[in-house]
Parts: sequence; C-alpha cells; structure tokens
Amino acid sequence: MNHTEGSSLNKLAVKIVSTYEHMKRNGVYRVLSLLFGCITLVIVKLVQMANKENNPARTRREQLTKELTAQGVLAALEAEALQQIRRKNEFFKKSEPEGDMKRQADKIACQEFEGQIDRLLEAEGFDISRTSEFHDTFVALLSKAPFLVFSVIVSFPMYLLIALYMRPYLKFTVERMAMLVFVLLGVIFLVFSILYISPSDPAVNILGDKATPEQIEQFREIYGLNKPYLVQFLDTVKRIATFDLGRSYVGNEIISEAIARRFPVTIQLALCSLTWAVLTGIIVGVISAIRQYSAFDNLSMLIVLLALSIPQFWLGLMLVLNFSIKLGWLPAIYKPGEWKSIIMPAFVLGTVYAAGIARMTRSSMLEVKSSDYIMTARAKGLSERVVTFRHILRNALIPIITMVGMQFGGIIAGAPTTEKVFGISGIGTYIVEKEFVPDTPAVVASVVYCSVAISFANLLVDILYTFIDPRIKTQLKNY
Repeated sequence: MNHTEGSSLNKLAVKIVSTYEHMKRNGVYRVLSLLFGCITLVIVKLVQMANKENNPARTRREQLTKELTAQGVLAALEAEALQQIRRKNEFFKKSEPEGDMKRQADKIACQEFEGQIDRLLEAEGFDISRTSEFHDTFVALLSKAPFLVFSVIVSFPMYLLIALYMRPYLKFTVERMAMLVFVLLGVIFLVFSILYISPSDPAVNILGDKATPEQIEQFREIYGLNKPYLVQFLDTVKRIATFDLGRSYVGNEIISEAIARRFPVTIQLALCSLTWAVLTGIIVGVISAIRQYSAFDNLSMLIVLLALSIPQFWLGLMLVLNFSIKLGWLPAIYKPGEWKSIIMPAFVLGTVYAAGIARMTRSSMLEVKSSDYIMTARAKGLSERVVTFRHILRNALIPIITMVGMQFGGIIAGAPTTEKVFGISGIGTYIVEKEFVPDTPAVVASVVYCSVAISFANLLVDILYTFIDPRIKTQLKNY
C-alpha cells in the first residue's frame, strides 16, 4: 500500500471512529452499536489492553519526539525563546541572571515543542484529549485494510449505523420512521381496547337476536372472540405486522382488499381538499395582511368566520342542490375516473381548513411585517414584492406549514361526513360502518392505515422546515 492509499485509509478510519465516539453519547445508539459491533469492539478492546504499555499514540509521540529533536527543532525553539527573553529584558531595562533566562527559555520551548507534537498527532488521527486509548487503538486497527474488511464483514450493521449517523437528514428521517412503529402500537392498543370494552357484541349484532347460544358461541370461536384480551391483542398486532389483516366479521371479506379499494379514494379526496385549502388560504391571508383593515381584509375575514361556522354536510347538500340538481354543472355523486365529481367534495372538505389557513397566514404575516429586519429590507430599496414574498411570507411559513400538517389528519378524520353526502366509498365511511358492529379487525386495520398517512404527512412537514428556515437547517446539520 502506497503512502496516498495509507493516508486515505487513515482519514476514513478517523472519520469512522470519531462518528462512533459521537454516536455513543446517545443512549439508544450506544446500545445498538454495542449490540451490532460487539465482535469488532471486543477485538479493539483486547488489542488496547495488550498494548497498554506500548499504545500507538504513545509510540508515535516518542517517534516524533526523537525525529524532531534530531532535526534540531527543540534546540531552535530554545534559542528563539532565549532571544525573545533577552529582547524583553533589554526593552524594559531589566537585569536577569543567565541561568534564570535559560530555564524560562527551556520551559517555553518545551511547551511549544509539545504543542507541535500534539498538532502532528491530531493530523494523523490520534485524539490527544483522551485519557482512554480506545480511540487511538481503533483508528490504528482500522487504518489497516485487512482489519477494516474483516470488521465490516463481522459488524456490518454497526457500520450501517455509523453511515446513517454521518448523514443528518437521513438520520432524522429514519428516526422518525422508527418512532412510527411506536405510534402504530399505541394506535392499535387504544383502538383495540376501546372496541374490546365496548358493550356491543359483534356476534349478537351480526347474527341477530334470534340466534341460538350455540350459533353465537360458534361465531366467537371462529373469529377468536372467546380468547383473553391479551391473546386477541397480540393476534391483532401480529396480523398487522405481517400484513395479513384477516377477514371482516360482516361479509367475511378480505380486509386488505377492502382497504385497498377504499383508501386511495380518501387520500385523493384529502390531497385535493388540502391543495384547495392551502392555495386559497395563503392567497387570501397574504392579501389581507398586505392590505390590513381594507375593504378586502374586512370582507375576507367575515367570509372566513362564516366558513368556520358552516357545517360540512349542510354546505355539501347546498352545493348538490344548486350545482347538480338546478344547474346540472357538476355530478351529485362521486364517480371514479371523472374529475368533475371530485370538485364539490374537495371544496366542501377544504373550505373550513382554507379559512383556518387564511387566518393563520394573516396573523403570522402581520407579526413578521412589524419586525426590524423588514424595515431594513425596505430601507435597502428592495421592491415590495421581494419584501412580501422573500422576507415576510417566508419567515411566516413555519406556523402555516405546521397547521397544514395537522389539518391533513383533520381532513381524513372529517372525510366520512363528506363521503356520505357525495356517495364516496372511502376509508372514512368504511370505518364508521364497521365500528358500530364493532368489526374490530377492519376498524383497527383502517385506523392504522390512516395513522401511517398522517405520520408521513407530519414527517414531510418537519423536512420542509429545514428548507424554509436556515436556523432549523443549521441545527439539523449538527443533529
């Protein structure tokens, strides 16, 4: 191996070990790194213990000390320090014995000499600030290609963890995805527990009051309703984890196929509604903030209050009555593949949220509008458009985006009413129909799908923060 390859391997080893040391400060990553890299870490520890008296850092320090001393570096430093002391004494007209000046010069030269050695050791990857020699031993071993290859093979998960830790954006995303697992477990627990303690009996509701006790018991036996709570809960978690959602109590239909037919419709409706809400809300909010207390501002805020007060089902029925029955412009019932049929449902579902976004945009922009840096931007001669969109709106977007992310969950939760009015066979209607049975497998699976969609929306919102606010981006780089 030539010098260039050795230097590159040494830099890679320093980067890997430094990241590992930084990663150990986090309790979770510390446990995972010890678990995934136990073979490599044990070998490094054994080598460190074997070379305790002749460790790499100490050996290299002794080599550098001999080399620099032989080159006359220490003598040159002593001579320079002695000359500086003499000049200082001459300037202050101070008389000092030659022996005292020599001792001072030796002390200064030794400190500078040690400093040069420390800088050389740091450049070669040795951590001189550590009392423990584990870091230096690890670097020395990883700088050797055979050990590096062996270590990667036996501790591949640990190196994946280190590579993840080196990339803040990817680390942040993966951590949020890991948190999603615990969120889903909590959702499953809550939904399942509520349905379990519900006084409604699925067997009686489905089979009817005329069913015999034998038939009810057989139904419970088939669907495992006679098992203890913990067994049923674990079975539910297992089915969702293995994507085997089972069959519903009503109709004996495959739940995964039923959700696959209904879930995309609700997501499409939610995205169209959210698009309408964001565009309308931000535009109205921006104009209202720019023209504060104008006729447009007063009128728009009045409309916003009305939109927040109107029930969705009433607004939907009014739209159907006027635009479908009287004018015949739009279809009254949703039809898959016909884009006109999604207009009224998206308008109804997004109107309330558009009003909320408009109010948030207006208040956030008015707060930013009075800041000192906005006055500075105007004083620099920037156009009003640049000041409004680049400085005021951009700095006001954080609370707006937060609200949009929260409203995505509200849109999915509020979808059943709109779906009923317009005859949409979506996941919202499906959940409402099944929870009255209660059809526990179908309801839990549907709610989990909705939770996943909402969690991904919130993750997207958190990532958008970094592109809007430079302060958050800087914090994430050091995450």
